[in-house]
Amino acid sequence: MTKPREIRLSTTPTPEALAELRLGDIVYLDGLLYTAREGVYMRALEDKANIPLELPSQSAANFHCSPAAAIRPDGSFNMGAVTATASFRFAKWLPEWMAKTGAKLIIGKGGMSSRDYKSYFVPNGAIYLSTVGYGTGALLGRGIEKVEAVHWQEELGLAQAMWVIRCNKMGPFIVASDLGGNCLFERENAKIAKNLARVYEGTRPATLKRYGETDDRSDEVIG
Repeated sequence: MTKPREIRLSTTPTPEALAELRLGDIVYLDGLLYTAREGVYMRALEDKANIPLELPSQSAANFHCSPAAAIRPDGSFNMGAVTATASFRFAKWLPEWMAKTGAKLIIGKGGMSSRDYKSYFVPNGAIYLSTVGYGTGALLGRGIEKVEAVHWQEELGLAQAMWVIRCNKMGPFIVASDLGGNCLFERENAKIAKNLARVYEGTRPATLKRYGETDDRSDEVIG
């Protein structure tokens, strides 16, 4: 198995740097990134509030996350970890957000479908970076050099506010879409699906049909 490429990427990436990225590359980020999720999208896009950053010149990287953060009495910040949240929840806002802000890197957990990438990301020249597995909040926190600012905390609360974070080799993230709208998870699922029949060869049919027992390889049981 070929080892994935590791890439240091600016949070204001050039078109050439984005074009070089391949599905499965491991990315570490340098520069400013900001958090924006439903609260920020609703305030900026639906309520038409002024965005408190110069985007994309300051940052083209939008992280869907809930920072483990606090504001100290003296006004300084404490942020030890950043926990990614599922990006599909914000898909309806992303086309307008990317067009308005010039965001080129959308970062979060789980990703979206190739249909979403082709419809939303490709027209805006953007890609999706996914966190690698669960429980990586503290690991990503090591890449936080400084919290530059927090905006709209009074209106939205700490979890929904826009945090502006200076990063130094924050990661790892994995390239889950490319400029063509291809989807890493769909590609790898297709490879796995080819071998499912072999996995089931010789197995006896489920006898009691209890919860979770199925003979249909396409079934997904979520408890």
